[in-house]
Amino acid sequence: MTRGFGGKALELHRFVLSLSKKDFQTRYLGSFLGILWAFIQPTIQVLIFWFVFQVGFKNAPIDNFPFILWLVSAMIPWFFISDSIQSGTTSIVENGYLVKKIVFRIGVLPIVKIYSAFYVHLFFIVFMVLMFAIYGYYPNIYYFQIIYYFFSASLLVFGISMITSALIIFLKDVGQIVGVLLQFGFWLTPIFYSLDTVPVRYQFLLKLNPFFYITQGYRETFIYHKWFWEHPKMTLSYWLITIVTLILGIFIFKKLRPHFSDVL
Repeated sequence: MTRGFGGKALELHRFVLSLSKKDFQTRYLGSFLGILWAFIQPTIQVLIFWFVFQVGFKNAPIDNFPFILWLVSAMIPWFFISDSIQSGTTSIVENGYLVKKIVFRIGVLPIVKIYSAFYVHLFFIVFMVLMFAIYGYYPNIYYFQIIYYFFSASLLVFGISMITSALIIFLKDVGQIVGVLLQFGFWLTPIFYSLDTVPVRYQFLLKLNPFFYITQGYRETFIYHKWFWEHPKMTLSYWLITIVTLILGIFIFKKLRPHFSDVL
């Protein structure tokens, strides 16, 4: 029985992996550079940040680390979070023809988008490791912690995507609302600024932001060299929010699923 379950899980994983590769390729189908655009656009954005803040404004190091490294270590996980949520939100609408196929498990579509975003994220993790190495900071044991933070972020964005992908079918404005909320989320997450610049009495509010847990986790992996269990309260808070989001997302998705084909 266990073997049968394991076999089905492996088959589902292969199926999702196959769909994600196809989704990744078709997203840039027709353009001259194809899937290279998935890597070119964020790379150019990072280079612009480097030129503006490191070369132009000559921002002072933060905690004795070059500002660009401090910035990129949080920007790269945000790229993954933002891309996964935005694409996951439209994952059902974009594949409306699959909804009417009884044998197709449409609940995997948000997961497909997370897989697609992972390919780009993996590239930028390597890119970031190289950046740190150029500045003289070489890989260490803390880098293995990226697996934990990526897994944590994936579960959170999956839960959010289950909610938004179901709601957008009935309320088209959800796509725009998600975009606006992500913009607010970006500035409410200490990415461009340090948490220390925020008055102490308000810092706990930012720490409740689950995105801060992920972006700060990447920073602490690459820069501060701290393990996630060194922040038990933040870790507990994050997982409570993530579990509630997952449960709510699955509940809403299952509740609305029977009506998808009527609307699409």
